[in-house]
Amino acid sequence: MRFFGVVAIVPLVAAMAAATALTGAVAAGFTRRQMASPFLTAAAWVVLEALRGRAPLGGFAWADIGIAGHDLPPARALASFGGVPLVSFVTVALAGFLVDLVVSLRVQPRRATVLAGAGVAAMILVVVAADLTRYEPRETGRLRVAMLQGDAVELTLSQQQRQHLTATHLALAGRLRGHYDLIVFPEGALDTDPQLDPDLRARLTAIARGHGASLLVNARTPAPAFDSGNDPLAGGRDFNSNLMYGPDGAFEGVYSKQHLVPFGEYVPWRTTLGFIGELRQIPYDFARGHGTVMFRVGGHEIGTVICFESAFGPLVRDFVRRGAEAIVVSTNNRSYHRSGNSEQHVANSQMRAAETGRPVLQASVSGISAVIDPDGTVHDRTGLFEQAIVSTTIHPATGDTPYVRYGDWIVTISALGMVAAAITGAVRVRGRRAA
Repeated sequence: MRFFGVVAIVPLVAAMAAATALTGAVAAGFTRRQMASPFLTAAAWVVLEALRGRAPLGGFAWADIGIAGHDLPPARALASFGGVPLVSFVTVALAGFLVDLVVSLRVQPRRATVLAGAGVAAMILVVVAADLTRYEPRETGRLRVAMLQGDAVELTLSQQQRQHLTATHLALAGRLRGHYDLIVFPEGALDTDPQLDPDLRARLTAIARGHGASLLVNARTPAPAFDSGNDPLAGGRDFNSNLMYGPDGAFEGVYSKQHLVPFGEYVPWRTTLGFIGELRQIPYDFARGHGTVMFRVGGHEIGTVICFESAFGPLVRDFVRRGAEAIVVSTNNRSYHRSGNSEQHVANSQMRAAETGRPVLQASVSGISAVIDPDGTVHDRTGLFEQAIVSTTIHPATGDTPYVRYGDWIVTISALGMVAAAITGAVRVRGRRAA
């Protein structure tokens, strides 16, 4: 946000604070109707997180509390059953029961202490049970992969728009030896669209043929023409796309990013907000892609998402339901320098791996790149702003975790529980008034 200053910081902080405040207001409303419970607080938290992750402008799921469990194997096991929303629910409920237990030990009768202790024990048992019964996907083979990370220079946002990284990544590719099933040029690695640049395409396809590899590259690709009206900030409109070239150099398809970053990859209400000078740092709008696209690599189905999309569990789940045996996250985090963003991005991918039971390749142009096993374990990590090649073998997998099969079921149950509690509370209040 610091690139945009107060015009970005104030609205985003206000929106995030409002979501948390609304959760507290809902919980307080149940308390006033004598329906207080850590389960209801957790339900309200999960439902409000789900709403914040979907709206406005496509939502912001980056701050879901369940992501905090990314380095805890039991939390990742829990995610395989109900996704990050289930981890959020258990986390909030456990915190609530712990608070109740502390308070009851000081001022409440013994019954309250027993109930709070039972709640804490129940939440712990749920986590232990999830860990012991974690779904194990079925490995379907091996893929030798290489991810190229070529940006070793920190630049300002405006300088990055003039930065050229194609040569750097081609040089890294030149250091590869032997056969690969998949080579990844991450988001921002190419300066032009290889479908429109014959020389670049020839060099890329030569790499594919030389290693017998499928080549996944990211580029801005043309979108259908649109009417920009009189908007002085709107230029040509492109897709943010991942393109696949086969081992023989043939173009095999393209996936265009569906979930764009508002005020990052496009400016909502650009004409109306044209008076905000900081928005000129985003001189053009990307167009939104439509639908998932699967790529065949070494006999296995591979799904790819681009950057911000990895924060959204339902979107990645769609790829796995379509048959993806592994997921590639192609990302460009260089705008965030050495902030916590890149670490958080890997944390999101850990939870996507755990939710779906699929290996995830985090391919970043500037770091952190990493390989993530289906249980969410991270290895082969790179540092920030260093040139690196991640060369490793992954094991594609099949089989549906409960989350893949049933999705965000805990959100539905939480919403229904809140409705039932609201009705029960209203009936109680009416009964007392009648008496």
